[in-house]
Amino acid sequence: ESIFQPQWSPEGDLYFVSDCSGWWNLYRWDPQGPIPLCPMEAEFGEPQWVFGLSTYGFAGDGRILACYEQDGLSHLAYLDPHSGQLAGIPLPYTQISGLQVSGEKAAFLAGSPTEATALVCLDLPSSQVEVVARSSSVAVDPDYLSIPEPIVFPTGGGKEVAYAFFYPPKNRDFVAPAGEKPPLLVKSHGGPTGATAAVLDLGIQYWTSRGIAVLDVNYRGSSGYGRAYREALKGRWGLVDVEDCIAGAQFLAAQGKVDGERLLIRGGSAGGYTTLAALTFHTVFKAGASYYGVSDLEALAQETHKFESHYLDSLIGPYPERRDLYRERSPIHHLEGLNCPVIFFQGLEDAIVPPNQAERMVAALQAKGIPVAYVPFAGEQHGFRQAANLKRALEAELYFYAQILGFPLGELIEPVPIANWPPPR
Repeated sequence: ESIFQPQWSPEGDLYFVSDCSGWWNLYRWDPQGPIPLCPMEAEFGEPQWVFGLSTYGFAGDGRILACYEQDGLSHLAYLDPHSGQLAGIPLPYTQISGLQVSGEKAAFLAGSPTEATALVCLDLPSSQVEVVARSSSVAVDPDYLSIPEPIVFPTGGGKEVAYAFFYPPKNRDFVAPAGEKPPLLVKSHGGPTGATAAVLDLGIQYWTSRGIAVLDVNYRGSSGYGRAYREALKGRWGLVDVEDCIAGAQFLAAQGKVDGERLLIRGGSAGGYTTLAALTFHTVFKAGASYYGVSDLEALAQETHKFESHYLDSLIGPYPERRDLYRERSPIHHLEGLNCPVIFFQGLEDAIVPPNQAERMVAALQAKGIPVAYVPFAGEQHGFRQAANLKRALEAELYFYAQILGFPLGELIEPVPIANWPPPR
């Protein structure tokens, strides 16, 4: 049982969020036992990766103001602590976090498919919203923005389901040739027990505005879909996350929404590991991009920082007792199966996934004669921060895909050296 945000009410009652039902719901403590306030298949809590997380607070009129996740989307609502009645507040946001409440005011972070995350203040009596500060001042014409479609698709041999957001290509200035289906870029989030959200991501819009569809996958193990889904990755990292990325791509191809012969995959950190595992142990994707991705799980277990030092014990198995699993699921030990083009991006000061993991993969692919590119960035760590490097990485990735899939670029991009390319005739 996971307890989240225990808090005293103004009347002196103890409230908290618990997932004892399988979902993080709100409870009030009573000497006879906890009282569920509004049982529902929704998440009023979230993984506590950082301190001070908050999903509810007490308004001046005695009601609880709470945000919760359902089907991958955020909602804000009043909850009567006595009747359990839930009353939604209509807001134009699909992602809400960091809720703080004081008297007749509330503040939180919020975003939507057309608005980047902003700090928002809500006046409770009037329901008027004031945007206090924005995370980005970039304004994009909505006619260029692809709006994500939440999808549920079968996986695990048809016995289970997984979730994702599908972004079809969108650009008001261009249309695809008649009858042509777009390439698909599958995105695997980091964490790996985090989640992706339906909020404006200009990195995703970069692809959709250039005719490439994107599938942003909340594979099994992601948070926001209940405890059973969140725990489905336990002992199975590198298996079910990969399976779900493949299943999502094949689901869209079977529906005729994307070109099943032009499937790509990308990811960073843990998502980079999922990407490399999908490319090494399966043959569904034509190419991929790894951003500071893990290729050697054993090295990660030995070298990672203290905060995550035993994280892999639950995701794979106790180390070193189950060293066999770490080696079995590490792409670096199975390079005989990696036979498709890959581009690697790496910060040279990365202490979590050191550069030698990417460099060993690059050297092996070069030796095998597989097209491979390596783009290192001096001064970058685990996750890129410098705007010039972020821009270069996206452009380099697009250039790489254009060469491998053979489509023309609609813009001038500095070429990326690709070993073993073009292939000998």
